[in-house]
Amino acid sequence: MIDRQRLRSEAEKIQQAIARKRVSAPIEEFLRVDAARRELLTRLDAQKAEQNSVSKSIGALMAQGKTEEANAAKSRAAELKEIIAGGDEELKVLDEELARIELTIPNAPHDSVPTGASEEDNVEVRRHLEPKTFDFEPKAHWDIATDLGIIDFAAGAKIAGSGFIVYRGPGARLQRSLINYMVDLHVREHGYTEIWPPLMVNRAAMTGTGQLPKFEEDLYLAERDELFMIPTAEVPVTNLHRDEILEPRQLPLRYVAFSACFRREAGAAGKDTRGLLRVHEFDKVELVKFCPAETSYEELETLTADAETVLRSLGLHFRTVSVCSGEMGFSNAKQYDLEVHAPGVGRYLEVSSASNFEDFQARRANIRYRPEKGAKPVFAHTLNASGVACPRLMAALLETYQREDGSVEIPEPLRPYMGVAEIRR
Repeated sequence: MIDRQRLRSEAEKIQQAIARKRVSAPIEEFLRVDAARRELLTRLDAQKAEQNSVSKSIGALMAQGKTEEANAAKSRAAELKEIIAGGDEELKVLDEELARIELTIPNAPHDSVPTGASEEDNVEVRRHLEPKTFDFEPKAHWDIATDLGIIDFAAGAKIAGSGFIVYRGPGARLQRSLINYMVDLHVREHGYTEIWPPLMVNRAAMTGTGQLPKFEEDLYLAERDELFMIPTAEVPVTNLHRDEILEPRQLPLRYVAFSACFRREAGAAGKDTRGLLRVHEFDKVELVKFCPAETSYEELETLTADAETVLRSLGLHFRTVSVCSGEMGFSNAKQYDLEVHAPGVGRYLEVSSASNFEDFQARRANIRYRPEKGAKPVFAHTLNASGVACPRLMAALLETYQREDGSVEIPEPLRPYMGVAEIRR
């Protein structure tokens, strides 16, 4: 969430910045409730000071034999006690209301974010290679996978419904190889610490990273235990340091985590329903960083480059775009998307979003650090990126490395994990 002092002093500026995201923010409501709260606090402070003074005077008045005045002071003290109790209850209500409003205000985009309303307004930053050309008509990944018998879409639908898939034989091994290769790359080459997180989290964890309250309809909830299935490993990994104060020698922290991810995709009915393009359960390797404010935009660039390395090393054509304001996430201050080309479907597929949240998540999750030993704690900056998501990576890989005879070549970096150089029927 955004710093309250900033909301008070820069309300118009923040309102205008958030408007670039093409969403509204209840900043006026925040200011109204905040003003009422501060006015109440001032009144309560005065009443408590008077109560303290009156209470002290009672003994002195009794000692002086001023019984009538002492009784009046007792009556006033009792009256003030009742007034203050009511004020404290009112303050509790205002505090809860203010906290509720704060959680619905999105992060403001960084000044460098391009203004726009849709993905058409995203700005290409760079690209690697060019779209692959073929001497034959390339097939879509769902046809390649079905013909090879490596993905069973029908079985997934039978077991769990649409949006769930079953990998078989070499397909399962390829999925596992991709995961192991990416985790190893980020640990060995990029210096990340591997985390194996829970797949279920509590409401506080979801609130800390910004999924709640806004996106509750998109989340799977185990109601009996009030636990959510994670939509991304970003949630449990970021919450590793919830309510903690980090020391300067610890930063930056760089974590990598593989996990299954679960998304209801409630607002995406009917979109990209074929193949691996949009599923409810999928595997993803996630990168998460904690760093000081001064270096977070440098860390965003290296984070993005780390995710790009996966695609470069696998010989895939992709482009990196700076996401425009209207397409950015609720919690994001700046976001890059990595879009890999899938020649069979003739489209670019988003396989990673690399984002800087600045101190937005850290304030919600109370993640702080000391700039130097003994200094007052300040809020850290958090960042994350997919490093990368498996389903669309698998789709692009199958379509890029397909052969005319229906077989699929295995990229060189994956061969030690696969144990073979190709998949064929």
